[in-house]
Amino acid sequence: MRRALTIRAIVAGVALLLVAAATGWLPFRPVLAVGTLAILVLAGEVLVAHGAHATPRGDGLRSSSREALVDTSALIDGRLADVAATGFLEFNLLVPEFVLRELQHVADSQEPMRRARGRRGLDILQSLRVSPRRPLTVITDDVAEEPSVDLKLVALARRRGAALITTDFTLNKVAGIRDVIVLNVNDLAHAVRPVVLPGETLRVTIVKDGKEPGQGVGYLEDGTMIVVEQGRGLTGRAVDVVVTSAIQTAAGKMFFAKLAE
Repeated sequence: MRRALTIRAIVAGVALLLVAAATGWLPFRPVLAVGTLAILVLAGEVLVAHGAHATPRGDGLRSSSREALVDTSALIDGRLADVAATGFLEFNLLVPEFVLRELQHVADSQEPMRRARGRRGLDILQSLRVSPRRPLTVITDDVAEEPSVDLKLVALARRRGAALITTDFTLNKVAGIRDVIVLNVNDLAHAVRPVVLPGETLRVTIVKDGKEPGQGVGYLEDGTMIVVEQGRGLTGRAVDVVVTSAIQTAAGKMFFAKLAE
């Protein structure tokens, strides 16, 4: 407001001086010099005001995407700590207290498997908090009007302009519908798997018989399944196989191979 009044006063003053010069009350050349100086000052004021209030859209988007909320499934999954340790993750990791409470509830479960998963999630959370490369912060922000943890996470991510890290399929879909950026650890794992092409020779260990007659099943180091024709009965043996084809499933790629000659 004060800046606007100053600009108006300068404009009014210059106008009065020009009128006085035009009517012969003041000499024209000095008035012209003063008017030119005033216009330069006015232009500088406008440029400063514009620079102070204008925020480039790109900078706003970058700052809003520097945070990522971490949900319970990503903590229990365990791989997030390894990803953060590599240095590729450039987000400030945040865990709301309502996620921490849910994780504690899982860790206190009477079911042994569920209890073990919850405790692993707490261990991962603690390791991320003390990580020198990308420490995690627990925040108190809540969305009281939302009843479930998933809806709270989506609403809070929208409010803060943050991304959401999860491995939960349903939460992934809901967040995407609400225009929240989702970082799915499973998608990352699929993206960094080594490329295997038909005709390539691999060495795999057959770990079990397949569903179809004559098939054996092995796995690559990243967990990718390989179904080996004529592999039945070779459980426990490491064999050379030639990849014949691949299919995409909901869980990722699955390869088919035959025994190398």
